[in-house]
Amino acid sequence: MIVTFVHVWVKPEHIDAFVKACEENHRNSVLEPGNLRFDILQDAGDPSKFTLYEAYESEDAAADHKKTDHYLKWRETVADWMLKPREGVKHNILFPADKSKW
Repeated sequence: MIVTFVHVWVKPEHIDAFVKACEENHRNSVLEPGNLRFDILQDAGDPSKFTLYEAYESEDAAADHKKTDHYLKWRETVADWMLKPREGVKHNILFPADKSKW
């Protein structure tokens, strides 16, 4: 199982539109085979900073996410709204090791 933290910094004038685009991406991502979680977080101290918490059963499931229509639409929609390129940091899930606990 794998988690990716995707850090995104959004131009202030695009925050509301970014949130809306992320909501649509979230609703579809949680329905994907192999998805364990897909959370969208906004920094409490800096409203232009977001973290996407993406948990998948496998590298293949995570890679398949990037081929979906909803992800490709999200990526294209938000590309010009970012202050700098997004940063994805992969992590291995240690606990809970039992996916039924997710």
